Amino acid sequence: MPRSGEDARRRLQQAALELYQERGFDQTTTAQIAARAGVNERTFFRHFPDKREVLFAGEADLRAALVQEVADAPDGLQPLDVLLCAFRKAGRILEDNRPFSEPRLEIIARTPALRERDLAKGASLTEALAQALRERDVPARLADLAAQTGWATFHHAAQAWIDDPSRKLDAHLLQAFDDLRALSATA
Repeated sequence: MPRSGEDARRRLQQAALELYQERGFDQTTTAQIAARAGVNERTFFRHFPDKREVLFAGEADLRAALVQEVADAPDGLQPLDVLLCAFRKAGRILEDNRPFSEPRLEIIARTPALRERDLAKGASLTEALAQALRERDVPARLADLAAQTGWATFHHAAQAWIDDPSRKLDAHLLQAFDDLRALSATA
């Protein structure tokens, strides 16, 4: 069984998900995850700095994809429309990883330490989106507000997608941003 590379990384992620679901996050050790994945603990730490990061490993790829999509969005769009374009394209990452995304969200929701990490990662991602908008000459105040609002709307759509898998994430994103516009219009 390969002990390094992408195969080992995927096995470690799958093992962690299974153990977190069976035993809970706090009761699971990195040694148990490594053993379930068929690797040693050193291999675990080559891939992840700690057991929390197993659930957040794709965050850097998501951030890079979102920032790139903001940069590549057509000129002339309003900030929220730029973000919607970025979320729609980067949302494919989540759709491709649905078997991992769904249990991941459930584990995070019931584990305070993971909710805290999720909030920190979200804040970091929101700042990256705001910076990408500022680089498109969106004023800082509006870039920050759009990034925070857009990220919250993306999260809302992702949860709706988990709750209602009969519709694609893209449909939930479009609905959430339409709802946001409707809320703004009534304010």
